Amino acid sequence: MLKFSIPQWHAWAPGIESVEAWREWAQCPFIPSMDTRAPTPDLGFLPAMKRRRLSPLARMAVGSAWPLTREGEAIPMVYASHHGETSRGYELLHALAQDQALSPTSFSLSVHNACAGMWSILRHDTTETVALSVQGDGLESAIVEASLLLAAGHPAVLVVLAEEQPPASYTGWIDDIPFPYALALRLTEGQDYELELLAPGTEDPAHPSARDPAALIAGDPAIPTTRVSIDLPNPLDLLRHLALGSSSWMHSHPRRQWRWRHPS
Repeated sequence: MLKFSIPQWHAWAPGIESVEAWREWAQCPFIPSMDTRAPTPDLGFLPAMKRRRLSPLARMAVGSAWPLTREGEAIPMVYASHHGETSRGYELLHALAQDQALSPTSFSLSVHNACAGMWSILRHDTTETVALSVQGDGLESAIVEASLLLAAGHPAVLVVLAEEQPPASYTGWIDDIPFPYALALRLTEGQDYELELLAPGTEDPAHPSARDPAALIAGDPAIPTTRVSIDLPNPLDLLRHLALGSSSWMHSHPRRQWRWRHPS
C-alpha cells in the first residue's frame, strides 16, 4: 500500500479551469462545448516565442502544472499520456502520404516525452522527468513512479496526465477521450491518501460496485441534453473524487483493481 499527500492539484478542460469550476463539474459531469471555449490554457506567464513552440497537448500539460510550482523550484515530473501527440503525429503521417518534406521541429516535438522535455527547458530544471505511455490504470502507474521518487528523497513530485482531442480520422480507434483535459497533482510524503493494488474482482465493502461511473452530459450542464454512454477515464474520475472529497473509491482494470482511500 502506498501512502502520500496531494496538497495541491490543478486541472484544465475547455471552459473548466478553476477549482471551483471543477467542483461544479464534479456534481454533474458533462462534456464541455468545444466551439465557444478557449482551445488551450492561457500561458501568459511564458514569452510568446516559447508559447509558439508548444502543441495544444503541451500547453495543457504546462498550463496545469505551472501553478503547482514555485519560482526557481527544482521538482521532478512524472508525465503520463495514453495517446500523446496524436495531432502532430497525424500531420506528419499526412505529409508523408503527400510526399511532402517533414518539419524537423514537428518531428522532434511529436515524440512521447516531448512534453516532459519542454517542461524541463521552460523551467530550466534538470531534475528527473519520467514519461509514461499508459493505458487503463496508467494513472496508478504514474502514482507508483512518483512514490518511488519521493522514496528517493525528493520532497515533492509533479504528476501530470494529459490527453488531447484526436483528429477526426482516429475516431473509430480512440474512444476514451470525451474531451481534451490535463490534470496536475503535487505529491508529497504523507498519510492523506492511500493507494492499494487488489486482486481482480475484489469489491470495496463500502462501495459494492467496482466502478463508480459518472454519466456524462453533452453540452451545457444547465441544459441536460444527450447522455453519452462512456465511463470517465481514470484521470477524470480521480479529478471528480478529489473535487468531491470522496473518502474511498475503486479504479478497475481488466487485470488489476486499485482502491483509493482518503481517510483524513
